[in-house]
Amino acid sequence: MQDHIDARGLSCPQPVILTKKALETGGESVTTIVDNEAALENVSRLAQGLGYNVEVEQQGKDYHIHIEKTGPRPDQAEYSDGVILITGQYMGRGDDALGKILMKSFLYTLTQMKDTVATMIFINSGVTLTSQGSEVLDYLLELEQSGVEILSCGTCLDYYNLKNQLMVGRVSNMYSILERVSAADKVITI
Repeated sequence: MQDHIDARGLSCPQPVILTKKALETGGESVTTIVDNEAALENVSRLAQGLGYNVEVEQQGKDYHIHIEKTGPRPDQAEYSDGVILITGQYMGRGDDALGKILMKSFLYTLTQMKDTVATMIFINSGVTLTSQGSEVLDYLLELEQSGVEILSCGTCLDYYNLKNQLMVGRVSNMYSILERVSAADKVITI
């Protein structure tokens, strides 16, 4: 059975997530249609990384990415003991507007990846993401409901006058944060 995914006009990471879901639900053959080279590269890389054969057909401005199962999938790394340390409200350095978009996309993508991380720790201006008014609260609440432990630095919340506005997770301290980071199999710092 062949699945067709029309991902034209969708921003990153949606074409990848839709394709991954189709492949995970037993898709032996999937065709994803995208309208930009970034999505073409990202979807192709995902499929190849999962052990699928990829052929691309360009039709006008659109790319039809034909994905076929070629054999057993390679084992994927499990990061269920992993920690993500979020050190600021923006992802990366440079333009804050872009950093805000990237952080939102990162957290949304994380909600689509099951059992990727055990704990998320928010420090410095990262605590604004766990507080009232944050545009990513829904993503963080979804992650917490799925079992991800969410910790916010108490000193940081005090510094930004946000301790009474914490909306997800719980207040932590540097000792507990260091315990989590030291014990983790993998730590990703954003």
